[in-house]
Amino acid sequence: MALIECRQLTRSYQKGDTTITPLSELDLDVSAGEFLALMGPSGSGKTTLLNLIAGIDRPTSGSLRIDDHELATMRRDRLAAWRSDYVGYVFQLYNLVPTLTAYENVELPLLLHRLNRKERHDRVSLALELAGIADRHDHFPRQLSGGQEQRVAIARAIVTDPKILVADEPTGDLDAESAAAVMALLTRLNQELAKTLVMVTHDAHCATHAGRTLHLEKGRLIEAEACAMESAVTS
Repeated sequence: MALIECRQLTRSYQKGDTTITPLSELDLDVSAGEFLALMGPSGSGKTTLLNLIAGIDRPTSGSLRIDDHELATMRRDRLAAWRSDYVGYVFQLYNLVPTLTAYENVELPLLLHRLNRKERHDRVSLALELAGIADRHDHFPRQLSGGQEQRVAIARAIVTDPKILVADEPTGDLDAESAAAVMALLTRLNQELAKTLVMVTHDAHCATHAGRTLHLEKGRLIEAEACAMESAVTS
């Protein structure tokens, strides 16, 4: 049984007098422990799908079921509570609070949970260690490299021990060496900790770390192998 089930998933919004529909009647299953990469041109709906899975956005119609929870009809207060338990989000531009240390940035999601200071400390320390950034725990974002900032952001995403990690262009602002280190970390989280990972990327090399790659074009998902075959036929 799939951990993530999308059925006829549609998201539309208004832009002036025009209705934009980046996702239209989309079907998708993601198994528990899977590493899925989403690719496609800008504006194809990749981030829209990611935000729906993360519970940040809500579908216009259709069903989005995650671990037997129907997100499409969940009340907003319950959705916020569900999101804090189930999902860790890794952003392209890190989204760290510049006035907080690495430790304090990672601790932020835990403030929504009923944990005492020692419990929070233990979780933050473990997350920083897993991300390989424990030695920078007292540094502010401005004192870190881009790769180190992204490691802090990943530590923040995993500190609540979520079932699902979503990553939106996690290497898009990094040099090749830092990108390789971040992808190695994400792969480890998937393979060793069995985190279900859904990643949006424009980088075909990054996508090779995933167990499955789908291409999103005009709201339609295409298997990577099928996409390659279509390109071979038309070339």
